[in-house]
Amino acid sequence: MIPKDYEIAKKLKRKLSEVVCIIDFKVFGSRAGNDADEYSDMDIFLEVESLNNDLKEKIYDTVWEVGFEHFMVISPLIFTKDEIEKSPLRASPIVKNIVAEGISI
Repeated sequence: MIPKDYEIAKKLKRKLSEVVCIIDFKVFGSRAGNDADEYSDMDIFLEVESLNNDLKEKIYDTVWEVGFEHFMVISPLIFTKDEIEKSPLRASPIVKNIVAEGISI
């Protein structure tokens, strides 16, 4: 991951932590590897303690604001702790890939 992307991800995590209890925050996809170009989005995996519609809206607003500020599309993938630990989602190939290859921030 290039330093600029790492700094944007750190800023996003810091701002999101003011809104929601974050359990895990990872960057995955092309920006985590070195496959990104200037137009690539930043894929974010976000595991939170709990989630409701109001909180989800605040998360998406915060993600949009940080992305807009840095001229970048940021695409969050948001899951609750229960979804990761107790649902079939834990066996999902994308979740396994993010856990294995995502970059923790």
